[in-house]
Amino acid sequence: MELDGKVAVVTGGTRGVGAGIARAFVRAGAEVVVCARRPPEAPLPGTEFVPLDVRDTDAVGRLFAGLPRLDVLVNNAGGAPHRLLTEAGADRHARVVELNLLAPLAVSLAAYDRLRRAGGSIVMIGSVSGGRPSPGTAAYGAAKAGLESLARSMAVEWAPDIRVNTLVVGMVRTELSHLHYGDQDGIDAVARTVPLGRFAQPSDVGAAAVFLASDAAAYISGASLLVHGGGERPAFLDAATADHTPVAGQGELT
Repeated sequence: MELDGKVAVVTGGTRGVGAGIARAFVRAGAEVVVCARRPPEAPLPGTEFVPLDVRDTDAVGRLFAGLPRLDVLVNNAGGAPHRLLTEAGADRHARVVELNLLAPLAVSLAAYDRLRRAGGSIVMIGSVSGGRPSPGTAAYGAAKAGLESLARSMAVEWAPDIRVNTLVVGMVRTELSHLHYGDQDGIDAVARTVPLGRFAQPSDVGAAAVFLASDAAAYISGASLLVHGGGERPAFLDAATADHTPVAGQGELT
């Protein structure tokens, strides 16, 4: 899964998951451009930083017009505050959809010509929130569901020149985890709900992104790769009071 000599752009690549992806691409031999509204707090060796708000379509166009080559685009920029639907007006929720769905579309369109010439690929960073109820982040979940659908359509429209895939990411341990899950005890308690017993690290997501961008995935397009540690343990299993000891002669549940 080497990316020697390839040029990759990672949006939102200065911290958290984005920084983990950028580091993984550097380790795989790629030349990496990271863009975000603010520079990284700590240096990301092997990367070039370009200030960018992905919602500014003119600035996005200038970024890609200035690149001599592009092999991989990782649409990672996104996120949302915890906000119940009734706690904000429609315009606030629309801004969440803009950042997490419309901006990746605009960035992909701006990158299209260079990716087509290189026979490149796009990796969308989706979320498990797009496939389950997301109380408190409903607009974000809806946008991520749309992003996954968008990627599948792009994969068909832009084939065979550009491959497009989605990483459907679960909970990731980053410098901002405490804002979502509380103190260390809260983080540990939430981690125990994951079958693999821990949050993902940004490097886990980075390794998966490198795979989808590499020649090892040359025949993979329109796919959604789950990076969630096995998903979530069904709540009913912990709530049930039934004795699950097998009884001779009883049929199995199907």
